[in-house]
Amino acid sequence: MSSFAKALSPAVREIRILCCQTGAASAGTRQFITSHYPTLKQHNPDLPILIRQAKGTPARVFARFERGQEKHVEVEGLSSLDVASRISQLLSSP
Repeated sequence: MSSFAKALSPAVREIRILCCQTGAASAGTRQFITSHYPTLKQHNPDLPILIRQAKGTPARVFARFERGQEKHVEVEGLSSLDVASRISQLLSSP
């Protein structure tokens, strides 16, 4: 949680979070969204943070950086804390 209590690098242009709205494997991702999204958005109000939920979608997080570079991490089956850790690693390595 504290890792998201600051503004992200200006190199981060967009964050997309994909998950299943009912699947057990996406439960940690959904919990991450409910607990960390407000803080993340509060400290980065102009950063687009897209949340896409669709039945059967594996939980993944994509980050788009400057010059169109894009990276992603798989967060399927992880706890909320593990999801936060993986996203922190993703956003710190453009």
